[in-house]
Amino acid sequence: MRELTLVFQHADFYALNKPAGAPMHANEHEPSVIHQLAAQLDETLWPVHRLDTPTSGVLLVARNAQAAAALSQLFAERAMRKSYLALAAGKPKKKQGWVVGDMDKVRRGNWRLLHSKNNPARTYFTSTAIATGYRLYQLQPHTGRTHQLRVALKSLGVPIVGDSRYGGEAHPNLHLHAWQLAFTYAGETFQISAPLPDYPLFNHAATKAALAN
Repeated sequence: MRELTLVFQHADFYALNKPAGAPMHANEHEPSVIHQLAAQLDETLWPVHRLDTPTSGVLLVARNAQAAAALSQLFAERAMRKSYLALAAGKPKKKQGWVVGDMDKVRRGNWRLLHSKNNPARTYFTSTAIATGYRLYQLQPHTGRTHQLRVALKSLGVPIVGDSRYGGEAHPNLHLHAWQLAFTYAGETFQISAPLPDYPLFNHAATKAALAN
């Protein structure tokens, strides 16, 4: 079992760089990432939010029940500013702007984006060409729906590399990374980042240059 790495420590919470493939819920092969970290640190921990199993990046974990309630409330009130990175092949319908629409659950746990906007998922994004045929997407979800970012890029005609569920280019790993969380907690402002995954496209010089600007 892989060792988990912390990217930030606070008296009330940890920020973990969640590896791709680490589950939020225990399965027959491995424990939940929260229980694994608790065992690794020999400390009781509380979940605050979740990331899909194949998604890597910043995951907050509370160290006491009061912090768990307060941090969960920040997510519920959309006071957490979330930034994700994704890589996709092909030409998108647009290179930046909003993706807004209701989400509808379809077969086998998949979702699709609708044109209706009664209770829409909202994502703002920008993109940069980083290699022949590939673009880096910086995504800021303003809502927190299941598969929201994966469905957003699918709706633009550019499913994420490694996203077999939504027709992305074949790769062992989903190229979706929870890059940064910015928030104010107990009167202090935090911006916490997770190192990029060790995949060739994320380590491309053009990717690093785009993120440095």
